[in-house]
Amino acid sequence: MRITVFGATGQIGGRIVAEALARGHDVSAVVRSEARASSLPDGVTVRVGDATSAEEVATRAAGSDLVVGATRPPSGDEHELTEIATALLSGVDRAGARLLLVGGAGRLRVPDGTGLVVDDPRFVAQEWRAIAKACVDQHECCLSRPDVDWTYVSPPARIAPGTRTGRYRTGTDVLLVDERGRSAISTEDFAVAVLDEAEHARYRGGSFTVAY
Repeated sequence: MRITVFGATGQIGGRIVAEALARGHDVSAVVRSEARASSLPDGVTVRVGDATSAEEVATRAAGSDLVVGATRPPSGDEHELTEIATALLSGVDRAGARLLLVGGAGRLRVPDGTGLVVDDPRFVAQEWRAIAKACVDQHECCLSRPDVDWTYVSPPARIAPGTRTGRYRTGTDVLLVDERGRSAISTEDFAVAVLDEAEHARYRGGSFTVAY
């Protein structure tokens, strides 16, 4: 499969690139500048491009079977998530590719049915609420484009570097928690879930979430 990854040098994007390469896929990474390419592994085709431009997304996505969006803006620039989502949706549509967009957990309902994760301080501390809200808006961008071939994947409440076990659970619109009430996954296993979806398309045209 020919896969193009936007946000390939980030914590999550980098694991997705590594997992895709390990599975033998043809991987291209789109970076904002050549300087960012030094952290990418051998075997990746590097292209410079702007994820906020639908025209550039279409150009970089040309010939791809799948585009993965794994960008994360710095603090204070959370609004970029919706700009990028809009550009990715339009760009992949022009390119005739499929979009797998890595989003946030904010859109999910909490397990006890009291509301959304974005509004629940048990799962989203105040300092993270801006990015969580931006992810909710990002998801709304996808919902507004039913004509585009997209899939939106939400991580659990906590995602951090760890061990690749190949084990995870999936759900759709409710935050997944374990028997202790924890909602977590390693970035490595999150990447496994993303590539499994890339290869099997179980949630094509919709949204899903993963956790241990």
